Amino acid sequence: MKENSPFTPGNPAPVELFVGRVEQIEEILKYVRQTASGRQENVFLSGERGIGKSSLAAFLRHLVDMDNFLAIHVFVGGVTDLEELVRRIFEQILKETNKQTWFDEISGFFGKYVKQVDLFGISVSFNPPQEDLEGLVRNFPEALKNIMEKIKNEKKGLFIVLDDINGISGTPEFANWYKSFVDDVATHYTDFPAFIMPIGIPEIRDVLSAHQPSLMRIFRVVDIDKLSDKEVNEFFEKTFGKVNIEVKSEAMELMVGFSSGLPIFMHEIGDAIFWRDDDGAISEEDAASGIFDAAERIGKKYLDPKVYRAIRSERYRSILRRLGERAINRFKKSEIESKLNKEEKKVFNNFLGKMRELGIIVPDIEGGRGSYKFVNELYPVYIWMESQNFRKRTITKNKTGEA
Repeated sequence: MKENSPFTPGNPAPVELFVGRVEQIEEILKYVRQTASGRQENVFLSGERGIGKSSLAAFLRHLVDMDNFLAIHVFVGGVTDLEELVRRIFEQILKETNKQTWFDEISGFFGKYVKQVDLFGISVSFNPPQEDLEGLVRNFPEALKNIMEKIKNEKKGLFIVLDDINGISGTPEFANWYKSFVDDVATHYTDFPAFIMPIGIPEIRDVLSAHQPSLMRIFRVVDIDKLSDKEVNEFFEKTFGKVNIEVKSEAMELMVGFSSGLPIFMHEIGDAIFWRDDDGAISEEDAASGIFDAAERIGKKYLDPKVYRAIRSERYRSILRRLGERAINRFKKSEIESKLNKEEKKVFNNFLGKMRELGIIVPDIEGGRGSYKFVNELYPVYIWMESQNFRKRTITKNKTGEA
C-alpha cells in the first residue's frame, strides 16, 4: 500500500528533484562568487506565482552551502514591518549556526534574547524587546558585519534569501531602508561579503520603484519563466523514478502538456496521478484520471477564489459556462460571441477584460486578432468541469420541479 507521494504540491521541490533553470543558476552563482571577494551583491529573483521561485532559491541555497557560505532562506510572507523582517533574518542565522562549534560566538552577539527551545528537537528563538529591534533595523549593516567577522574563519560569506516580499514591499519604509542599507555598505565598508536575494512577483519591482525610484538600480534582476517540455519530462521521469514507477509515453505526453511548464501544476498533476496508479506503471488512463483530479484541486485553490467567488454577475457566469462547453485552451472572441444572447453580448468585452485582469487569459498572438488563450491547460478543464456540474444540477432541479 502506498504511503508517501514524492510530489510536494504547494511547497518547494526537494533539492534532489530540482530540474532546469541552468542559465539563471549560473548567473546567480556568478554574483555569489563575487560576494566571496568582499563585494556586497543584490539580486531580485522575479517570476509569476507558482513558477518555482522558492524551489530555485532552495536549490541555490543548497549549492552555496556546499561552497562554504552561511546560507539562510527567510520566509517573510505576511510580514509588514521592518522590525519583524530583521528579527526573522537574525533568528534564521542563529538556527543555521545552532549545531556549529562556533555557535556560542554568534549567539553571544545577541545577548540574553537568544533561547534554545527543546521542543521536538532543539531549536533557537530570538525575541528581543521592540527597542532593541528598532536598533537592529537602524544598524543593520553593522550588525551583519559583526556576524561576518565572527564567521570569517569558517565561511566565505553570507547568502540571504528573502522569500515572498510581496507584503512588506507595499510599505515605503522597506524600499527606503533597503536603499539606505546598500548605500551605507558602499560608503563605509570595503569588505562586506553578503549576498541578498529578495523574491517577488514582477509587479513588486514596479511597487518598489514607485516607493524609491533609485532602488531597482541596485538589483541585478533575474527573471524565471515556464519550464520547457523537455525539463518537465525530466522532472516527471526523475520523480516517478524515485518511487520506481514507470510512465508510459502516452501518459507522459498528457502530463507534460497539461503542466504548462508550471512547477506548481507539475506537482499537483504528479501527486494526483501517483495516487491514481495501482500497478506501478502510469498508463494513459491513469494520467487522464489524475489530470481531472488535479484540475479540480487547482480550480478550488486558484479559480474558485479568484474567479467564481469574485465574479458575482450572472451574465459573466453565463459567459464562463459558454467557455466551458468544451475544454479548449484557445478560443476566438467571435466564436464565443456568436453563442451569446443579447444581454451577454453587452458585457462580453468587459468580461474578457476582467478575465485578463485576473490573470486567467492572455491574448493569443499566434491565433491572430481577437484570439485568446488560458494561461495554463488546467484552467479550461476546471471551467469545463464546473460547466458540466452546473448543467447536471440544472437538469436535476428541473426534474425535481416536474415531479
